[in-house]
Amino acid sequence: MNSQKGKNTKITRRHFIKVTGTIVLVAGTGWNLSAADEIPPSDGYLLVDIKKCQGCASCMLACSLVHEGVESLSLARIQIMQNSLESFPVDLTIEQCRQCVEPACVKVCPTGALKPNAKYGNVRMVDKENCIGCGACYDACPYAPSRAALAADKDYDGEDRSRKCDLCANAPFHWDEAGGGPDGKQACVAVCPVGAIKFTKKIPKQEGDDGYKVDLRDRNWGKLGYPTR
Repeated sequence: MNSQKGKNTKITRRHFIKVTGTIVLVAGTGWNLSAADEIPPSDGYLLVDIKKCQGCASCMLACSLVHEGVESLSLARIQIMQNSLESFPVDLTIEQCRQCVEPACVKVCPTGALKPNAKYGNVRMVDKENCIGCGACYDACPYAPSRAALAADKDYDGEDRSRKCDLCANAPFHWDEAGGGPDGKQACVAVCPVGAIKFTKKIPKQEGDDGYKVDLRDRNWGKLGYPTR
């Protein structure tokens, strides 16, 4: 998986050729890059309560399991991060894909592999067949860690392919026959033992964290000494 933002990334000759070759191909076929500016909003979003989170990483393990068939923190689309120098309740944070209304990752993809999928409520999804593993989506994401990630894919001879949250819409190992997506079940929401992750169809406030990091605690959590807003 790619290193964190801010760390210099070595651009290999192969990587350079893949990206520049794709740009030439796109230009030659007349693909309309400006069409990416008219992106319909997603029908679903994940909200998190970082003060309610216990840091158990169940959401990360469930995410990788339904998508990859293995429990792997490195392959999880949702990330829990802990600052060992801080103390409760500000030592943990959950970072999830925001399904941005103006997704930088979608706009920058040189092949159109990352786009809203109308079949699944316009969730921003990666088409691995068209993904070239260039990392443009990773670099364009304004958040840290990047919501898009690169990892070797055994189905493509070990070449890098982008991965990002699709609200479990295209999770091949999903436990429910109906699957995920905006009208299905999201693994991280279903598995969280304290209900620190919530699905909503309402578009959250896009500026800052307030729209996505919310208070999901009832008054009983206050009785336990947890902070309330």
